[in-house]
Amino acid sequence: MLIKIGSENGFVEKSIAWVFDHPGCFAYGSDDKEAILRVPQALVAYQEWIGKHTEDSWLSELGDFDVQLAEALEKPADGSPSPDWFRFDAQPLSQVEVEQGLKLLGWSRADLLDIVTSFSDQELDQTFESEEWSIRGIVGHIASAETWYLDRLGLAEGLKNRQEKDVFARILQVRNRTVEVLPSLVGNAEIREVDGEPWSGRKFLRRAAWHEMDHIGHILKLLMFL
Repeated sequence: MLIKIGSENGFVEKSIAWVFDHPGCFAYGSDDKEAILRVPQALVAYQEWIGKHTEDSWLSELGDFDVQLAEALEKPADGSPSPDWFRFDAQPLSQVEVEQGLKLLGWSRADLLDIVTSFSDQELDQTFESEEWSIRGIVGHIASAETWYLDRLGLAEGLKNRQEKDVFARILQVRNRTVEVLPSLVGNAEIREVDGEPWSGRKFLRRAAWHEMDHIGHILKLLMFL
């Protein structure tokens, strides 16, 4: 099996390798080479994660695979943010990809809630040295970021000015909107440019899946301090 990836230097102050056909599968590194080398381990962990959530995994027969760098993005020399746009992102999402994406987002949300709903209010609001947010703050950030992603596609109607104050109600509100609009992106080839950055349905799914998975890992690392 050939696994196509895109590498991006300067993304969230590090390098990341995106596994193109598998939203939510990614690997970090101090540079692009290190990120790419970590992809096989990340993909195996991703396969195991899917297998824990369903007996009908589309990666159950992953077997031997080769990793191919299909695209590489470099941070602009002037220090401005990476454009985070791959040619791959221009491809419209298929029905199968959206169906799988909805499952992935559902599983990651269940994992997130399983973790955070076990905390007391004191633990949710505890601050950590060198951390911007408490755990409750991370949950709110996940909701805010997903709203922002939706807004890039013009799909955040009813969210920006009417978000729930409670962060747990808010992430439910925002995810309900994502689940509502994601099927409408099947076959949609529109590319919207917002503040100089291109966005598409495929990029939206890539970023939304990554962001929640990334912060689940973030919260798990904070558990040792509780």
